[in-house]
Amino acid sequence: MRRIISVLLENEPGALSRVVGLFSQRNYNIETLTVAPTDDESLSRLTVTTTGSDKVIEQITKQLNKLIEVVKLVDLTEGSHIERELMLVKVKAVGSQRGEVSRTVDIFRGQIVDVNSTVYTVQVTGDSRKLDAFIKALPEGIVLEVVRSGVSGIARGEKVLSL
Repeated sequence: MRRIISVLLENEPGALSRVVGLFSQRNYNIETLTVAPTDDESLSRLTVTTTGSDKVIEQITKQLNKLIEVVKLVDLTEGSHIERELMLVKVKAVGSQRGEVSRTVDIFRGQIVDVNSTVYTVQVTGDSRKLDAFIKALPEGIVLEVVRSGVSGIARGEKVLSL
């Protein structure tokens, strides 16, 4: 089962390395990882997407909580949450493909952010399923390059991850 774990982490050298090392040592896979400073300069917010049974996820959260640098942790998938990911896709756009790509971008509420005579660069945001669906909706063989940011997530409503 796919899980999104959000962690408040002390913003210091080596903290991220210890989190990633924990996953590696226990042979757990990280599907996506995003990290950035918060409004408090001493803290970073790390969002990791992983898969595993309830028992495996429980082990991951227990082990993360043991790390000195981890200030607070929440499994966002246990409650109502919002998740977003950013994807940039470079596609061949020649002749009739230009119109077809443009229509597909509009359907997925994306944006064409760079254009030249043969290539469009498209930006799409949404949950992972939407981004996967966008790639599948494009004509076969036109995708040149794909870059994805990884999942960022936040709980719905008044529930917050803060000190």
